[in-house]
Amino acid sequence: MIYIKSEKEIELMRVAGKVIANLFEVLEKVIKPGVTTLELDRIAEEFIIKNGCIPAFKGLYGFPASICASVNDEVVHGIPGLRKLQEGDIISIDLGANYKGYNADAARTFPVGEISDEAKKLIEVTRESFFEGIKYAREGNRLSDIYHAIQVYVESHGFSVVRDYVGHGIGRKMHEDPQIPNFGPPGKGPRLKRGMTLAIEPMVNAGHYSVRTLEDNWTVVTVDGSLSAHYENTIVITEGEPEILTIL
Repeated sequence: MIYIKSEKEIELMRVAGKVIANLFEVLEKVIKPGVTTLELDRIAEEFIIKNGCIPAFKGLYGFPASICASVNDEVVHGIPGLRKLQEGDIISIDLGANYKGYNADAARTFPVGEISDEAKKLIEVTRESFFEGIKYAREGNRLSDIYHAIQVYVESHGFSVVRDYVGHGIGRKMHEDPQIPNFGPPGKGPRLKRGMTLAIEPMVNAGHYSVRTLEDNWTVVTVDGSLSAHYENTIVITEGEPEILTIL
């Protein structure tokens, strides 16, 4: 069942979303060679709590940290630890905040120092595919119109969209209906309605879309070892343009 949110509920999600957006600006400044992913997790957790929210990921399904920190060929769900970032790495950070029982969720991929041209292109295409998708996030359109546009854009640049993991509805729960893949034909799925709150999150591989999970039972990596990038925002369907809750 897809839950339509009231304006009061959306306002609570706006607060969580603004905290996330500000946190990404903080993290961008400290992501550099030599910093550990555990340090990024500490900074994020302290920031979320200081700003009146709860880290939504910590303990979710048993996840042990406040952020997912996925480096290079790691797609999603990387566990923060003592790994030091190195010049030329890329790191995807996925995080959530809960404010008074309501969630927002977002992800970004950041360069670590100077990165390759391929990595720069991958990050940019992943980000832009989100914005290509939400051009169709309008009342009356079908849900698949969003993810079809994401797939077309990504594949036109020679990259692939991950099939195994998807976006989702969001609100009182981090993961609500509907599931939102990043591939498929247009004109399918439920019609979009005002008050729907959705987490749209392209996950894009430089090589093949196949992925596998490591022995920690969390970290997902590309099968072929190619780079992967992730970009996500929480949005609200309105009477016009969608509202993005997790950007400033």
